[in-house]
Amino acid sequence: MPKHEHTHTHDPAHENAHADESGPVAGGAEFWDGRYSESTRIWSGRPNALLVREAEDLAPGRALDLGCGEGADTVWLARRGWRVTAADISKVALGRAAEHAAEAGVGELVEWQQHDFSRSFPEGEFELVSACFLHSYGDFPRERILRRAAAAVAPGGTLLVVGHAGGPSWNPEALADIHFPTPEEVLAQLELPEGGWEVLTAAEHLQPMTDPEGRPGTRPDNALKVRRLA
Repeated sequence: MPKHEHTHTHDPAHENAHADESGPVAGGAEFWDGRYSESTRIWSGRPNALLVREAEDLAPGRALDLGCGEGADTVWLARRGWRVTAADISKVALGRAAEHAAEAGVGELVEWQQHDFSRSFPEGEFELVSACFLHSYGDFPRERILRRAAAAVAPGGTLLVVGHAGGPSWNPEALADIHFPTPEEVLAQLELPEGGWEVLTAAEHLQPMTDPEGRPGTRPDNALKVRRLA
């Protein structure tokens, strides 16, 4: 799955796209391998701004980057001393991400795992679980996957869920038929046990980005950050 800084994790303009019946299943491994093989780089190579904002003050430990894509978030975390399990459905993306981590000199801090999160999930507990723009095509059980992500947070650890909140400033109605859950809706979907978690951030942010013509614009994104009580 893609990971981008509006720059990880999809091309929302084609959220409702369906693969041809004779082609790869939308959202499957073959689909995403094909998507990543279209060019040598899909995303910007910069970490997601909301990850940087919400995680820069956390003490490094074990991190899980769900839908790591080309690895920008993973590299940023590893550079800050995190030991990262980076997981994605696409082996093409994982190979590219591993190259970027090696170039950054942090490859030894990262374990790369291929997962279709609807079928499998990385083992272990983590001080940070990051799910930035974890969206995909087709029948993608995002709510169930995010609940599994919460279960992987170690006591005292943090879950960060970042997602889109609407269309870009130059075409705000482009995705009007898609419902992007608010932070409050994501929190409800997680079904966290009462008294076991603390909400640290639940907010919408305007993120700077450029339009197809290279002009400055913005896009609204949601961030939910919760801490599991020890």
